[in-house]
Amino acid sequence: MIGQAVNRVDGPLKVSGRATYSYEHWGADQPLYGFIVGATIGKGRITRIDTESAEAAPGVHLVMTHHNAPTQGVRDESVSFEYWRAQPVLTSPEIHHYGEPVAFVVATTFEQARAAAGLVDVEYTGGRGRFDFAEQEGEAYIPKVVNAGIPTDTAVGDFDAGFDAAAVRVDQHYTTPYEFSMPMEPHACLVEPHGEDLVVYVSSQIVDAAHASIAGTLRMDPARIHVVSRFVGGGFGSKLGIHSEAILAALAARALRRPVKAALTRQQMFHLTGMRPISSQRVRLGAAHDGRLAAIAHDVTMHTNPDNEYAEQTAATTRSLYAAPHRLTSHRLTPLDLPPGTDVRAPGEAPGMLAVESAMDELADALGMDPVELRIRNEPTVDPERGVPYSDRHLVDCLREGARRFGWEGRPATPASVREGRWLVGYGMAAAIRGHFQGPTTVRVRCEADGTAVVETDMTDIGTGTYTILTQVAADGLALPPDRVRIESARSDLPSSWGSGGSWGAANSSTAVHRACAALREKLLAAALGDTRSSLHGLDPAEAMFSDGHVRIGGATEALSEIVARSHPEGVEAEGRTPFMGDDPNYAAYSIHTYGAHFAEVGVDADTAEIRLRRMLGVFSVGRVLNSKTARSQLIGGMIWGAGAALEEEAVVDPRSGAFVNRDLAQYLVPVHADVPDVDAIVLDGYDDKANVLGAKGVGELGICGAGAAVANAVFNATGIRVRDFPITLEKLLPELPLMDS
Repeated sequence: MIGQAVNRVDGPLKVSGRATYSYEHWGADQPLYGFIVGATIGKGRITRIDTESAEAAPGVHLVMTHHNAPTQGVRDESVSFEYWRAQPVLTSPEIHHYGEPVAFVVATTFEQARAAAGLVDVEYTGGRGRFDFAEQEGEAYIPKVVNAGIPTDTAVGDFDAGFDAAAVRVDQHYTTPYEFSMPMEPHACLVEPHGEDLVVYVSSQIVDAAHASIAGTLRMDPARIHVVSRFVGGGFGSKLGIHSEAILAALAARALRRPVKAALTRQQMFHLTGMRPISSQRVRLGAAHDGRLAAIAHDVTMHTNPDNEYAEQTAATTRSLYAAPHRLTSHRLTPLDLPPGTDVRAPGEAPGMLAVESAMDELADALGMDPVELRIRNEPTVDPERGVPYSDRHLVDCLREGARRFGWEGRPATPASVREGRWLVGYGMAAAIRGHFQGPTTVRVRCEADGTAVVETDMTDIGTGTYTILTQVAADGLALPPDRVRIESARSDLPSSWGSGGSWGAANSSTAVHRACAALREKLLAAALGDTRSSLHGLDPAEAMFSDGHVRIGGATEALSEIVARSHPEGVEAEGRTPFMGDDPNYAAYSIHTYGAHFAEVGVDADTAEIRLRRMLGVFSVGRVLNSKTARSQLIGGMIWGAGAALEEEAVVDPRSGAFVNRDLAQYLVPVHADVPDVDAIVLDGYDDKANVLGAKGVGELGICGAGAAVANAVFNATGIRVRDFPITLEKLLPELPLMDS
């Protein structure tokens, strides 16, 4: 079963409208509706807040502000990971960024709550806000560590000497903008009080983190909090943690003893759910005339909120990618009074590879060398910074197979040399690398007396196909047809996991399922061999074979259902665990990554500078694939996101207020179907035995890594113009285009 292109087990529910998302739950009681009032300044203090008109409005049950909000837990930085920390709201009159909640209105209907929210009268005294990244960049400081505990800076050899002595050098700056996750399903919840307990239906990527964060914020016994997140309409990092709508709904539900629903508007999501930080990146490459790198440096400065530090690991992507004896990477943070940064799909690699792989293309152009060949010549034999072997590295295979399939030999050798009518045509490529992470996960698998299996875990499915993959792994582990496996998941009363994020979800939970099934097979076999009523009694367990819901030893066979019904009529279960990567010796002994190669063809209108993506191809190495259909879907989605990062996505800050001025999907542009005509993803056969027992690694974020650089490099190949301030838009490209005869 593992690896097959099995259709999604939850597909029929979703296409028929029977998949109940968090906001859609409906209990016995009519829910109330909450609406957040956001600050209209970016820095300052509330001097007066008048809620009288709002409280008198039709249907209003509660207006909560910092004056009457319950005491909450504090954000405790001794808790190792941000998403498990308390997230208090409405705790003071201080304003830290535009859109920060200043009131929460609860009414009988959503429309009444929204209308009353407009009646809350707030007066402020403004502070001097810091909103302009370029203006404040000189105030950057050195963080202690960057995201995931990764070292802030690294140095190997003598970079300055190696770079100065290099025959060919590239020294360029690249900038990437603020970017947002923007899942299709907005951040939403329903909180129901049941006696002293709260049941929280919330759209969350990590149930365990949501559970801990809500309990810590409300200062409640965790046993009294019950989180349910069965279906999630996308997250891309923005739902790794709990946000203000869930905390406020929980506070209101507890105070009113009524169910309360809350959902952020699309506009509110831009200020309340985190973002990818803006970045300024300096990349320096020094090489010999044969293309071999002598020196590589990647220095990154990005924004952070002064009260909630987040340092994206943008330069870390360079540390394991190419061989070079002299190396340097660094991260710096510039405090701005903007919403905190957070993990957005492929944190670090997505913006970092946009810069590094653009710089590699610049080096190839300076050398007059094929960009594919340049990368192959700089393939390392061991991790160039850690000095440990790679677990399973097939980047060169991806490069060669991608070049063959794409027809790379047809690439215009000279930029701006191929024209089809009004269109300038160019090819571009880039490499991809993404670290593979592993987090603590426990799964329980139970065999029922009717021969069915139940997988129990708080693991979520954010649209990636996790429930299908777990079904496949359990079916494979117990030799059952997939329709005999049921997934019970995404509830806080089930065994805990690190949920969906960081490309670790499928591998973590599948490994735990595999181990649980192995333990369960041992229990079932022992029960049969020790039971005189079994046809398997006394036979050699070494010869046992599980298949088609039966156990066979030689010519004897018995159904699993018969063994369970006789020996464990109430069912029998076993647990499997995946350890934290810090406790797994393989993660210290090996450099464990996934890899890929992107290829893109673009057309650029010679008169208007309109850029049209014509086709994209990605070839990837991810170890063992758990489901070929869902894996391809994830990779293609990432590639499209990369194209959007190269050409469209950009949030713009109003320097007067710190507000994002294009805070909706009409102005914050993302790729649509018409932008993406032909995309394909190929996955090489593989098995990484150092990653886990299944040999599988994550695919959810690899597709975006390097994809944008391939598109950007294709634009250069088409036009001869290098745009280093992303995204590449008409106004940046058009002034540089030469006048051409029509």
